[in-house]
Amino acid sequence: MSKKSAALSVISHYIQTDPDRAAGALELLEPKEAAGIFRSLGQAEAARVVDRLQPRPAAAIISEIPPEAAAALLYRVPHAHAADIFRHAGEDFVKTILPLLEKDFAGRIAENLSYPNASAGRLMSTDFLSFRKELKVGEVITRLRSMARRHAPASYCYVVGEENRLLGVLNMRDLLLAQTDAPIEQVMIRDVFRVHPFADREELVGIFAKKHFLSIPVVDHGGRLLGVVNTRNIIESTEEEVTEDIQILFGGSAEERVHSPVGFKVTHRLPWLYVNLLTAFMAGAVVALFEDLIARIAVLAVFLPIIAGQGGNAGTQTLAVVIRGMVMREIDGRTGTRLLITELRVGLINGALIGGVTAAIAWLWKDNPFLGLVVGLAMIVNMIAAGLSGALIPLTMKRLGFDPAHSSGIFLTTVTDVVGFFSFLGFAWLFQSKLV
Repeated sequence: MSKKSAALSVISHYIQTDPDRAAGALELLEPKEAAGIFRSLGQAEAARVVDRLQPRPAAAIISEIPPEAAAALLYRVPHAHAADIFRHAGEDFVKTILPLLEKDFAGRIAENLSYPNASAGRLMSTDFLSFRKELKVGEVITRLRSMARRHAPASYCYVVGEENRLLGVLNMRDLLLAQTDAPIEQVMIRDVFRVHPFADREELVGIFAKKHFLSIPVVDHGGRLLGVVNTRNIIESTEEEVTEDIQILFGGSAEERVHSPVGFKVTHRLPWLYVNLLTAFMAGAVVALFEDLIARIAVLAVFLPIIAGQGGNAGTQTLAVVIRGMVMREIDGRTGTRLLITELRVGLINGALIGGVTAAIAWLWKDNPFLGLVVGLAMIVNMIAAGLSGALIPLTMKRLGFDPAHSSGIFLTTVTDVVGFFSFLGFAWLFQSKLV
């Protein structure tokens, strides 16, 4: 059986029961092969798979499909996901396919493309309930009952005026208790919390955490209701960001998956491995400065990885807490200094406790208190450096406009290795007459 036939068999088997697995099978193929399989599927089936594909492979696959078929397929996909696909497909694809889409759908995609990544405009859904202010209470209740028999969005009911401007939100209890001939404008809640489409994800997470809304309306500068950001959007987006950050943190690609092609994995990992190699040589250069000292006191080589390893572990703990704090908006300009002071104290205390144990082991092992003193002092210095760098690196990257998770682990390891090696071998050089 050919690779294409095998993939088609897998996709046909899982298309109804497990579209995610079908999408995963397609992502393993070359775009032209996957596009050929798409031609064998019905549009409804193909759309279910496309909805589960990552934007980049989806763009590569759909680019291999004739424009009319690609437009018909994308029209069946939620416009936010379709916009992500367009974003990865290139200008030629956008210029060719966008005019083939239905005008309103194309307009929503074009609008979505204008919003920054991870903004409210990018995350919002246009599946929400809104009613004109002129409607009567009885009319709204009748419509809600009718919608309950079909699909009804999991959102609040909003009241809009001219040009779809947001005026208020309906409380179901107030609506049911009101006179049926009363305009809904009389029973609506006018003070509605809203966000603009350029609000970033961190701001939205903070709002949901504090106010516990089910959803938040998104309005433009003129107050027109564009969509809603609901809890599910934020949870899914945050989960995706967290999983991406885990990969980015250690120099991987946010878009790499378990079954990504070998070439994709190599090309996205290799650059950061070269960066890591460079930083490793920096740490090695520090050791080379004390080559003669290590040759005369060979036991020092035993403790080098212990000092550096403990610093790296302590720094990673701080890094994880700080990045989470940034995502949850627990850290701002006013709390940054306090965070550094806190991590300095934590590093000092942990360094003293861990350093004391390590020093005692070194002293008892070699019956030399000065070896224990050197190990203990180096451990304290490196644990302090680990705590400070674990906080400073993401804060600095954020200030410079970079993703604070982007390969922070590599930079952190460099700091703890260099500081750990230099402090330990520096103290050993000072006390070398006592160590021989």
